[in-house]
Amino acid sequence: MPRACAEGGVQLGGRSDPLDELVIPDGTQGEEHDLVTDGDVLVGGQSTVEFGVRGKTVVAGERVTFGGHIEAEGDCRLDMWSSVADNVLVERDAYLGERVHIDGRLVVGGDLDIGDDVEITEGFEANGWIVIRNPMPTVVFLFIYLAQLLRIGEEEAADELLSELVDEEETEAEPLTIPRGSTVSDDAWRVSAPARIGNDCRLHGNIRAESIEVGENCELFGSLRARGDVTVGEGTVVHGDVTTRSGTVALAPSSRVRGDVSCDVLTFDPEATVDGSMRARGEMTLARSGGVDEA
Repeated sequence: MPRACAEGGVQLGGRSDPLDELVIPDGTQGEEHDLVTDGDVLVGGQSTVEFGVRGKTVVAGERVTFGGHIEAEGDCRLDMWSSVADNVLVERDAYLGERVHIDGRLVVGGDLDIGDDVEITEGFEANGWIVIRNPMPTVVFLFIYLAQLLRIGEEEAADELLSELVDEEETEAEPLTIPRGSTVSDDAWRVSAPARIGNDCRLHGNIRAESIEVGENCELFGSLRARGDVTVGEGTVVHGDVTTRSGTVALAPSSRVRGDVSCDVLTFDPEATVDGSMRARGEMTLARSGGVDEA
């Protein structure tokens, strides 16, 4: 059953906090002014996203700053003290915590739940109910509801609810997740957590993270820098350097780095290409299909 984490989050079935990793799902596209994904968008508190965001449900923690507009095909939830530099368009329901600032227009296709001292520069419209209060965050509501079911002895009902939530998460597309305290811009993605990028993504900006894993057939217009390991998937092109302070760089077949590679240990496929220099403080190995040769 769910239990409180040390950071104030919730764990379900022993799984860790979903905001402890930068996750870019398959097919994410970094357009000129927008970050576009087919799934949900989760942004940890005190983060800055200088793009506009387009996805299904968009959820942001406290004091999150968006440098563009938000377009949500599902719900949108902005916690207290968050700000948006442009319009917010929501097809379903919207939840705005107290002192949220929207420097544009808010259009909601469903219900609007709004907190105190919310500022919307160009006004708002909602097709459903409008309730002025301080909305409770969804995770907190679920935690309290499950705890209440357990308190009154309804363990079977609590198990059914938890199973439905888990099944729903497994069937839906993986959300785009930005950890707490991150900065995302056209210049750089800076996170103090591991980063995992899916397949067929196209992103702009240098990526700085604890470790970096890039999927197949991606195009990244920037460099990769990590403290730990960096993996570049098959067919992926990195328009910049790949650097790790104390980890391994692994280059898959048909991958290409249009800059330098610097690491502790380097493993690369014969079909991988590096336009610049390759420097490894430790071993440098050539990984072949029939074995590994030490270079």
